Amino acid sequence: MSPSPLPAAAGQESVWDYPRPPRVENTPELVVVTLDGLPVATTTSAVRVLETSHPPVYYLPFDAFEPGALEAAVGSSVCEFKGVASYVSVRAGGRLVSRVGWTYPSPLPGYELLVDRVALYAGDLHCTVDGEVVQPQAGGFYGGWITSRVVGPFKGSPGTRGW
Repeated sequence: MSPSPLPAAAGQESVWDYPRPPRVENTPELVVVTLDGLPVATTTSAVRVLETSHPPVYYLPFDAFEPGALEAAVGSSVCEFKGVASYVSVRAGGRLVSRVGWTYPSPLPGYELLVDRVALYAGDLHCTVDGEVVQPQAGGFYGGWITSRVVGPFKGSPGTRGW
């Protein structure tokens, strides 16, 4: 079944206007990540990966993270566009959230902006973009961040696998 894209209002983007293969773009938005109220990362130098039917995935530079906040985690995965991803865990205040982020140490051509950056799942972390609390993309596999800036429907929830 084909989805029916929702209309985008002024100032919004439809994820159905995003390209495939995905586009990577710089964003000046203020991105703040905390865990249990403790700072994890803050930046105005993130990049967004925009792919058809997905909310944006924000990649934050390593230097945006608090010292000791990132730890290498076991495992890897492969994206047909970006290459091999390595996983990271986030630590704050003695609490460790395992495999909550990923990075592309050697991305495929066209995705070089992702070097030295980390994307995070918003589910276990408190993430904001320009002060707005992010909603995680459904399904637990994709790492898109949903804000009022984007409209769907979004891939990830039940019944969207074939999109």
